[in-house]
Amino acid sequence: MVAEAEIVCQQSFPVVDVQYFAKGSAVHEIEDVVNISPRKLNQVPVSDPAPVDLSTPQVELVDFKSAEKIPDVCLENTIFQFVPSIRSGSFADIGPRRYMEDEHIRIDDLSTHLGSLFKFPKPSAFYAVFDGHGGPEAATYIRKNAIRLFFEDVNFPQTYEDDNIFLKEVENSLRKAFLLADLALADDHSVSSSSGTTALTAFIFGRLLMVANAGDCRAVLSRKGEAIDMSQDHRPIYPSERRRVEELGGYIDDGYLNGVLSVSRALGDWDMKNPRGAPSPLIAEPEFQQMVLTEDDEFLIIGCDGIWDVMSSQHAVSLVRRGLRRHDDPDQCARDLVMEALRQNTFDNLTVIVVCFSSLENRESSSPPRQRRQRCCSLSAEALCSLRSLLDSSGSR
Repeated sequence: MVAEAEIVCQQSFPVVDVQYFAKGSAVHEIEDVVNISPRKLNQVPVSDPAPVDLSTPQVELVDFKSAEKIPDVCLENTIFQFVPSIRSGSFADIGPRRYMEDEHIRIDDLSTHLGSLFKFPKPSAFYAVFDGHGGPEAATYIRKNAIRLFFEDVNFPQTYEDDNIFLKEVENSLRKAFLLADLALADDHSVSSSSGTTALTAFIFGRLLMVANAGDCRAVLSRKGEAIDMSQDHRPIYPSERRRVEELGGYIDDGYLNGVLSVSRALGDWDMKNPRGAPSPLIAEPEFQQMVLTEDDEFLIIGCDGIWDVMSSQHAVSLVRRGLRRHDDPDQCARDLVMEALRQNTFDNLTVIVVCFSSLENRESSSPPRQRRQRCCSLSAEALCSLRSLLDSSGSR
Protein backbone atom coordinates (compact mmCIF):
# COMPACT_ATOMS: atom_id res chain seq x y z
CA MET A 1 0.00 0.00 0.00
CA VAL A 2 2.87 2.38 0.75
CA ALA A 3 5.15 3.72 -1.93
CA GLU A 4 7.69 6.28 -0.84
CA ALA A 5 11.30 6.99 -0.10
CA GLU A 6 12.17 8.31 3.32
CA ILE A 7 15.16 9.50 5.30
CA VAL A 8 14.61 8.93 9.01
CA CYS A 9 16.96 9.98 11.79
CA GLN A 10 15.63 9.89 15.33
CA GLN A 11 17.37 10.72 18.57
CA SER A 12 18.14 7.13 19.49
CA PHE A 13 19.60 6.42 16.03
CA PRO A 14 22.48 8.70 15.00
CA VAL A 15 22.78 7.01 11.57
CA VAL A 16 20.44 7.82 8.69
CA ASP A 17 17.94 5.10 7.87
CA VAL A 18 17.22 5.36 4.15
CA GLN A 19 14.43 3.13 2.99
CA TYR A 20 12.30 2.58 -0.07
CA PHE A 21 8.80 1.24 0.26
CA ALA A 22 7.41 -0.20 -2.97
CA LYS A 23 3.67 -0.65 -3.16
CA GLY A 24 2.74 -4.18 -2.21
CA SER A 25 6.33 -5.26 -1.67
CA ALA A 26 8.84 -5.69 1.12
CA VAL A 27 11.24 -3.01 2.29
CA HIS A 28 14.48 -2.60 0.33
CA GLU A 29 17.44 -0.52 1.45
CA ILE A 30 18.84 2.15 -0.82
CA GLU A 31 22.63 2.35 -0.83
CA ASP A 32 23.03 6.09 -1.20
CA VAL A 33 24.86 7.22 1.92
CA VAL A 34 25.57 10.92 2.15
CA ASN A 35 28.83 12.03 3.81
CA ILE A 36 29.30 15.47 5.30
CA SER A 37 32.68 17.09 4.71
CA PRO A 38 34.19 19.46 7.29
CA ARG A 39 34.20 23.15 6.50
CA LYS A 40 34.74 26.42 8.26
CA LEU A 41 31.93 28.53 9.59
CA ASN A 42 31.16 31.64 7.56
CA GLN A 43 29.63 34.30 9.78
CA VAL A 44 27.59 36.97 8.03
CA PRO A 45 27.40 40.14 10.11
CA VAL A 46 23.80 41.25 10.34
CA SER A 47 22.71 44.19 12.42
CA ASP A 48 19.59 43.33 14.39
CA PRO A 49 18.03 44.53 17.63
CA ALA A 50 17.86 42.75 20.97
CA PRO A 51 19.25 39.19 20.56
CA VAL A 52 17.11 36.36 21.85
CA ASP A 53 18.56 33.10 23.21
CA LEU A 54 16.77 30.17 21.58
CA SER A 55 18.03 27.62 24.09
CA THR A 56 17.00 29.50 27.23
CA PRO A 57 13.66 31.04 28.12
CA GLN A 58 13.26 34.75 27.41
CA VAL A 59 10.83 37.19 25.91
CA GLU A 60 9.38 35.69 22.77
CA LEU A 61 10.59 36.65 19.30
CA VAL A 62 8.23 36.40 16.33
CA ASP A 63 9.36 37.61 12.91
CA PHE A 64 6.97 36.74 10.11
CA LYS A 65 6.82 37.59 6.45
CA SER A 66 3.04 37.11 6.65
CA ALA A 67 2.29 38.39 10.11
CA GLU A 68 -1.42 38.79 9.49
CA LYS A 69 -1.79 35.00 9.30
CA ILE A 70 -0.22 34.32 12.68
CA PRO A 71 -1.81 35.50 15.93
CA ASP A 72 0.33 37.43 18.39
CA VAL A 73 2.07 35.22 20.93
CA CYS A 74 2.84 36.31 24.48
CA LEU A 75 4.95 34.32 26.91
CA GLU A 76 3.73 34.02 30.48
CA ASN A 77 5.65 33.03 33.58
CA THR A 78 4.19 29.53 33.47
CA ILE A 79 5.83 28.74 30.12
CA PHE A 80 9.26 30.33 30.50
CA GLN A 81 10.83 26.91 30.96
CA PHE A 82 9.22 25.23 27.93
CA VAL A 83 11.58 23.25 25.70
CA PRO A 84 10.12 21.09 22.91
CA SER A 85 10.54 17.33 23.16
CA ILE A 86 10.71 16.28 19.52
CA ARG A 87 9.36 13.05 18.07
CA SER A 88 7.76 12.45 14.69
CA GLY A 89 5.96 9.98 12.48
CA SER A 90 5.17 9.78 8.77
CA PHE A 91 3.18 7.88 6.20
CA ALA A 92 2.97 7.95 2.41
CA ASP A 93 0.76 6.29 -0.18
CA ILE A 94 0.65 6.29 -3.97
CA GLY A 95 -3.08 7.06 -3.90
CA PRO A 96 -4.97 6.75 -7.19
CA ARG A 97 -1.93 7.72 -9.29
CA ARG A 98 0.07 5.26 -11.41
CA TYR A 99 3.43 6.52 -10.09
CA MET A 100 4.71 7.75 -6.75
CA GLU A 101 6.35 11.17 -7.13
CA ASP A 102 6.50 12.28 -3.46
CA GLU A 103 9.63 12.21 -1.31
CA HIS A 104 10.16 13.26 2.29
CA ILE A 105 12.82 13.58 5.00
CA ARG A 106 12.52 13.16 8.78
CA ILE A 107 15.46 14.00 11.06
CA ASP A 108 14.49 14.37 14.72
CA ASP A 109 18.07 15.02 15.93
CA LEU A 110 19.80 17.24 13.40
CA SER A 111 22.94 17.93 15.46
CA THR A 112 23.72 14.23 15.84
CA HIS A 113 22.96 13.59 12.19
CA LEU A 114 25.27 16.33 10.89
CA GLY A 115 28.11 15.59 13.28
CA SER A 116 30.20 17.36 15.88
CA LEU A 117 31.02 20.38 13.68
CA PHE A 118 27.46 21.68 14.09
CA LYS A 119 26.48 23.20 17.43
CA PHE A 120 22.78 24.02 17.32
CA PRO A 121 20.37 24.88 20.12
CA LYS A 122 18.70 21.77 21.51
CA PRO A 123 16.56 20.25 20.26
CA SER A 124 17.33 20.61 16.55
CA ALA A 125 15.37 18.88 13.79
CA PHE A 126 14.85 18.97 10.01
CA TYR A 127 11.81 17.86 8.00
CA ALA A 128 10.96 18.21 4.32
CA VAL A 129 8.33 17.18 1.79
CA PHE A 130 8.97 17.22 -1.96
CA ASP A 131 5.94 16.78 -4.21
CA GLY A 132 7.13 15.91 -7.70
CA HIS A 133 5.38 16.36 -11.02
CA GLY A 134 6.30 15.47 -14.58
CA GLY A 135 7.98 12.32 -13.30
CA PRO A 136 9.78 11.44 -10.03
CA GLU A 137 13.27 12.52 -11.10
CA ALA A 138 13.32 16.03 -9.61
CA ALA A 139 11.89 15.08 -6.21
CA THR A 140 14.17 12.03 -5.98
CA TYR A 141 17.24 14.10 -6.84
CA ILE A 142 16.49 16.71 -4.17
CA ARG A 143 15.84 14.08 -1.50
CA LYS A 144 19.03 12.15 -2.29
CA ASN A 145 21.18 15.30 -2.29
CA ALA A 146 19.38 17.16 0.51
CA ILE A 147 22.28 17.16 2.99
CA ARG A 148 24.68 18.59 0.43
CA LEU A 149 22.18 21.07 -1.01
CA PHE A 150 20.78 22.39 2.28
CA PHE A 151 23.86 22.29 4.52
CA GLU A 152 27.17 21.96 2.67
CA ASP A 153 26.91 23.95 -0.55
CA VAL A 154 25.35 26.99 1.12
CA ASN A 155 27.64 27.23 4.17
CA PHE A 156 24.80 26.61 6.60
CA PRO A 157 25.73 28.21 9.96
CA GLN A 158 27.41 25.62 12.15
CA THR A 159 26.94 27.33 15.48
CA TYR A 160 25.35 30.35 17.07
CA GLU A 161 26.64 33.09 19.33
CA ASP A 162 24.20 35.87 18.58
CA ASP A 163 20.74 34.46 17.94
CA ASN A 164 19.49 37.14 15.55
CA ILE A 165 22.59 36.71 13.41
CA PHE A 166 22.09 32.93 13.48
CA LEU A 167 18.45 33.20 12.41
CA LYS A 168 19.29 35.59 9.59
CA GLU A 169 22.06 33.29 8.41
CA VAL A 170 19.71 30.29 8.45
CA GLU A 171 17.14 32.13 6.34
CA ASN A 172 19.79 33.34 3.88
CA SER A 173 21.25 29.82 3.62
CA LEU A 174 17.85 28.26 2.97
CA ARG A 175 16.97 30.80 0.31
CA LYS A 176 20.28 30.12 -1.39
CA ALA A 177 19.73 26.35 -1.05
CA PHE A 178 16.38 26.47 -2.85
CA LEU A 179 17.86 28.48 -5.71
CA LEU A 180 20.99 26.32 -6.01
CA ALA A 181 18.85 23.16 -5.93
CA ASP A 182 16.83 24.60 -8.79
CA LEU A 183 20.00 25.20 -10.82
CA ALA A 184 21.33 21.74 -9.95
CA LEU A 185 18.24 20.18 -11.53
CA ALA A 186 19.02 22.06 -14.74
CA ASP A 187 22.61 20.76 -14.76
CA ASP A 188 21.88 17.11 -13.97
CA HIS A 189 21.23 15.21 -17.21
CA SER A 190 19.46 12.39 -15.36
CA VAL A 191 16.61 14.80 -14.57
CA SER A 192 14.16 15.60 -17.35
CA SER A 193 13.68 19.28 -18.08
CA SER A 194 9.93 18.70 -17.75
CA SER A 195 10.29 17.24 -14.25
CA GLY A 196 9.88 19.50 -11.22
CA THR A 197 8.99 19.43 -7.55
CA THR A 198 7.52 21.65 -4.91
CA ALA A 199 9.52 21.85 -1.67
CA LEU A 200 8.66 22.60 1.94
CA THR A 201 11.23 22.44 4.74
CA ALA A 202 10.73 22.85 8.47
CA PHE A 203 13.57 23.44 10.94
CA ILE A 204 13.41 23.43 14.74
CA PHE A 205 16.21 25.10 16.70
CA GLY A 206 15.50 25.18 20.42
CA ARG A 207 12.09 26.86 20.66
CA LEU A 208 12.17 28.31 17.13
CA LEU A 209 10.20 26.80 14.26
CA MET A 210 11.17 28.03 10.79
CA VAL A 211 9.28 26.96 7.64
CA ALA A 212 10.43 27.62 4.07
CA ASN A 213 8.05 26.84 1.23
CA ALA A 214 7.97 26.94 -2.56
CA GLY A 215 4.82 25.34 -3.97
CA ASP A 216 1.60 23.96 -2.56
CA CYS A 217 2.75 21.64 0.21
CA ARG A 218 1.59 22.97 3.56
CA ALA A 219 2.74 23.09 7.18
CA VAL A 220 0.08 23.53 9.88
CA LEU A 221 0.73 24.15 13.58
CA SER A 222 -1.71 23.04 16.27
CA ARG A 223 -1.94 25.52 19.14
CA LYS A 224 -4.38 24.22 21.75
CA GLY A 225 -6.25 22.53 18.93
CA GLU A 226 -6.42 25.62 16.72
CA ALA A 227 -4.91 25.28 13.23
CA ILE A 228 -2.31 27.92 12.32
CA ASP A 229 -1.00 27.82 8.75
CA MET A 230 2.79 28.07 8.71
CA SER A 231 3.00 28.32 4.93
CA GLN A 232 1.08 29.81 2.03
CA ASP A 233 0.10 27.68 -0.96
CA HIS A 234 1.67 29.05 -4.12
CA ARG A 235 -1.08 28.62 -6.68
CA PRO A 236 -1.43 30.78 -9.82
CA ILE A 237 -5.02 31.73 -8.97
CA TYR A 238 -4.07 33.49 -5.72
CA PRO A 239 -4.00 37.30 -6.22
CA SER A 240 -0.42 37.88 -5.09
CA GLU A 241 0.94 35.05 -7.24
CA ARG A 242 -1.24 35.94 -10.23
CA ARG A 243 0.01 39.53 -10.08
CA ARG A 244 3.66 38.41 -9.97
CA VAL A 245 3.17 35.89 -12.79
CA GLU A 246 1.45 38.36 -15.09
CA GLU A 247 4.03 41.10 -14.42
CA LEU A 248 6.71 38.65 -15.63
CA GLY A 249 4.90 37.81 -18.85
CA GLY A 250 3.10 34.64 -17.77
CA TYR A 251 -0.62 33.95 -17.91
CA ILE A 252 -3.21 31.91 -16.03
CA ASP A 253 -5.47 29.57 -18.01
CA ASP A 254 -8.17 27.72 -16.04
CA GLY A 255 -6.08 27.98 -12.87
CA TYR A 256 -2.87 26.72 -14.49
CA LEU A 257 0.35 28.67 -15.00
CA ASN A 258 0.77 29.11 -18.76
CA GLY A 259 -2.00 26.52 -19.05
CA VAL A 260 0.32 23.76 -17.80
CA LEU A 261 1.28 23.89 -14.11
CA SER A 262 -1.00 24.15 -11.05
CA VAL A 263 1.70 25.84 -8.93
CA SER A 264 3.51 29.13 -9.42
CA ARG A 265 6.69 28.19 -7.51
CA ALA A 266 8.70 25.00 -7.91
CA LEU A 267 12.20 23.58 -8.31
CA GLY A 268 13.04 22.27 -11.79
CA ASP A 269 10.53 22.50 -14.66
CA TRP A 270 13.25 24.07 -16.78
CA ASP A 271 11.23 23.65 -19.95
CA MET A 272 8.89 26.32 -18.49
CA LYS A 273 11.54 28.70 -17.17
CA ASN A 274 13.43 31.41 -18.98
CA PRO A 275 17.21 31.04 -19.44
CA ARG A 276 19.34 31.43 -16.34
CA GLY A 277 19.50 34.95 -15.04
CA ALA A 278 16.31 36.04 -16.78
CA PRO A 279 13.17 36.69 -14.72
CA SER A 280 10.61 33.92 -15.03
CA PRO A 281 6.94 33.59 -14.02
CA LEU A 282 7.78 30.22 -12.43
CA ILE A 283 10.30 30.71 -9.62
CA ALA A 284 12.03 28.64 -6.93
CA GLU A 285 12.17 31.48 -4.37
CA PRO A 286 10.81 30.24 -1.01
CA GLU A 287 8.70 32.18 1.48
CA PHE A 288 9.47 31.98 5.18
CA GLN A 289 7.49 31.94 8.39
CA GLN A 290 8.81 31.65 11.94
CA MET A 291 7.25 30.87 15.29
CA VAL A 292 8.61 30.68 18.82
CA LEU A 293 7.04 27.56 20.29
CA THR A 294 5.31 27.54 23.67
CA GLU A 295 3.71 24.80 25.72
CA ASP A 296 0.44 25.57 23.93
CA ASP A 297 1.94 24.31 20.66
CA GLU A 298 1.17 20.60 20.39
CA PHE A 299 2.31 19.38 16.97
CA LEU A 300 3.10 20.31 13.37
CA ILE A 301 1.56 18.65 10.30
CA ILE A 302 3.55 18.75 7.05
CA GLY A 303 1.76 17.38 4.00
CA CYS A 304 1.69 17.43 0.23
CA ASP A 305 -1.27 18.87 -1.62
CA GLY A 306 -2.93 15.46 -1.93
CA ILE A 307 -3.98 16.00 1.68
CA TRP A 308 -4.98 19.66 1.45
CA ASP A 309 -6.94 19.25 -1.79
CA VAL A 310 -9.65 17.43 0.18
CA MET A 311 -9.09 18.52 3.78
CA SER A 312 -8.96 21.85 5.63
CA SER A 313 -6.10 22.68 7.98
CA GLN A 314 -8.47 22.62 10.95
CA HIS A 315 -9.92 19.23 10.00
CA ALA A 316 -6.42 17.76 9.85
CA VAL A 317 -5.45 19.26 13.23
CA SER A 318 -8.62 17.96 14.88
CA LEU A 319 -8.08 14.47 13.49
CA VAL A 320 -4.45 14.30 14.67
CA ARG A 321 -5.33 15.73 18.08
CA ARG A 322 -7.98 13.06 18.65
CA GLY A 323 -5.53 10.38 17.58
CA LEU A 324 -2.79 11.57 19.93
CA ARG A 325 -5.24 11.58 22.83
CA ARG A 326 -6.17 7.98 22.02
CA HIS A 327 -2.79 6.37 21.30
CA ASP A 328 -0.08 9.11 21.33
CA ASP A 329 1.47 7.66 18.14
CA PRO A 330 2.49 10.22 15.45
CA ASP A 331 3.05 7.44 12.88
CA GLN A 332 -0.53 6.27 13.32
CA CYS A 333 -1.78 9.86 13.11
CA ALA A 334 0.03 10.35 9.79
CA ARG A 335 -1.54 7.14 8.51
CA ASP A 336 -4.97 8.27 9.69
CA LEU A 337 -4.62 11.53 7.74
CA VAL A 338 -3.71 9.65 4.57
CA MET A 339 -6.63 7.24 5.03
CA GLU A 340 -9.00 10.17 5.59
CA ALA A 341 -7.81 11.85 2.40
CA LEU A 342 -8.36 8.63 0.47
CA ARG A 343 -11.89 8.41 1.91
CA GLN A 344 -12.43 11.96 0.69
CA ASN A 345 -11.47 10.81 -2.84
CA THR A 346 -8.19 12.63 -3.27
CA PHE A 347 -6.69 12.22 -6.73
CA ASP A 348 -2.99 12.62 -5.86
CA ASN A 349 -0.06 10.94 -4.10
CA LEU A 350 -0.17 11.36 -0.34
CA THR A 351 2.64 12.15 2.11
CA VAL A 352 2.31 13.37 5.70
CA ILE A 353 4.75 14.07 8.55
CA VAL A 354 3.46 14.68 12.09
CA VAL A 355 5.95 16.31 14.50
CA CYS A 356 5.01 16.30 18.19
CA PHE A 357 6.50 18.83 20.59
CA SER A 358 5.73 16.96 23.82
CA SER A 359 4.44 13.56 24.89
CA LEU A 360 0.92 12.99 26.09
CA GLU A 361 2.32 12.14 29.53
CA ASN A 362 4.09 15.51 29.72
CA ARG A 363 0.92 17.36 28.79
CA GLU A 364 -1.11 15.52 31.39
CA SER A 365 1.50 15.98 34.14
CA SER A 366 1.65 19.73 33.50
CA SER A 367 -2.11 20.13 33.71
CA PRO A 368 -3.71 20.87 37.10
CA PRO A 369 -5.03 17.80 38.97
CA ARG A 370 -8.68 17.09 38.53
CA GLN A 371 -10.87 17.63 41.56
CA ARG A 372 -12.75 14.60 42.74
CA ARG A 373 -16.43 14.95 42.08
CA GLN A 374 -18.69 14.39 45.05
CA ARG A 375 -22.20 13.20 44.53
CA CYS A 376 -24.89 14.70 46.80
CA CYS A 377 -28.38 13.42 47.40
CA SER A 378 -31.32 14.66 49.44
CA LEU A 379 -33.57 12.65 51.75
CA SER A 380 -37.20 13.22 52.54
CA ALA A 381 -38.19 13.89 56.14
CA GLU A 382 -39.75 10.42 56.41
CA ALA A 383 -36.64 8.73 55.03
CA LEU A 384 -34.43 10.76 57.39
CA CYS A 385 -36.48 9.64 60.43
CA SER A 386 -36.23 6.01 59.28
CA LEU A 387 -32.44 6.35 58.90
CA ARG A 388 -32.10 7.83 62.40
CA SER A 389 -34.20 4.98 63.89
CA LEU A 390 -31.99 2.44 62.09
CA LEU A 391 -28.79 4.07 63.36
CA ASP A 392 -30.14 4.33 66.92
CA SER A 393 -31.14 0.67 66.95
CA SER A 394 -27.75 -0.34 65.57
CA GLY A 395 -25.94 1.70 68.21
CA SER A 396 -27.88 0.15 71.10
CA ARG A 397 -26.83 -3.40 70.19
